[in-house]
Amino acid sequence: MARKKRRSSGRFSTITSCISTSMVLILLGAVVFFVMMAANLSRKVREELPVALLLEDNIPAKELKKIQEDLKAQPFVQQMTYISKEEGAKETLEDMGIEEEDFLDANPILAEIELLLKAEYTNKDSIAKIEPMLKQRRYVAEVIYPIEEIERINHVIPLVSTVLLGIAALLGCVSFALINNTIRMNVYARRFSINSMKLIGARWSFIRRPFMRQAFWVGCCSAIIASLCIGSGIYALIHLDGYLAQLISHEILTVTFGSIFACGLTLTLLCAYFSVNRFLHLTTSEIFLK
Repeated sequence: MARKKRRSSGRFSTITSCISTSMVLILLGAVVFFVMMAANLSRKVREELPVALLLEDNIPAKELKKIQEDLKAQPFVQQMTYISKEEGAKETLEDMGIEEEDFLDANPILAEIELLLKAEYTNKDSIAKIEPMLKQRRYVAEVIYPIEEIERINHVIPLVSTVLLGIAALLGCVSFALINNTIRMNVYARRFSINSMKLIGARWSFIRRPFMRQAFWVGCCSAIIASLCIGSGIYALIHLDGYLAQLISHEILTVTFGSIFACGLTLTLLCAYFSVNRFLHLTTSEIFLK
């Protein structure tokens, strides 16, 4: 009967450790996922801010082709689109809600080349260097870019990323403390067995082995449970919003699930190692006083 009680209490403590560790890993995985998502969102928003080169009316087709080829070769250009005077007028009329027949005979809209810059070049300093180079080109009348939006993004995104990283660091410390307390309580319940094995001359590595093995399986099971929960949430998020689905890359999924397994195994094994060592260093009288 005593053995059965011991086994059931041992199983209960293992299940408790697994559940509490899983909850901590779910929180940790969620923070890692949203930090990575914020970085991807920042990159996508930066790459969607257009820089428009307004072209003069008298630009020859040969010069237009030369400008386009030259711009494509630039390291800062991610995508380039040419919008003719007619296309520009049509878009303007649609935006203003005006019928084409109500518009003036002369088309005042200039042809333009719309550039989407690479994310690393979408900042005030880089554009300040790029703008003069674009303006000095022949047949380029004006260069227009959303400077206010760029400044706002450059101010807000790093702030949000810093806050999320701070939360991740804080959560990492809390995770270690929670998992450590859970495993320590499990080891504490078996402190007399540890002392008995120590008294009969068992090596510390031998005494430590079953605890490390149990911690490994607790870490594995907890990581699998946390991954399933996070994976379900990501699956729902993908089907909920198409735009958010575009931000979820293989890299994000790899880092998120990788961090869950790495943290789960590392934290449980470290906590088990130090918790067992703590009782191994105690004398018999000190163990009975605990």
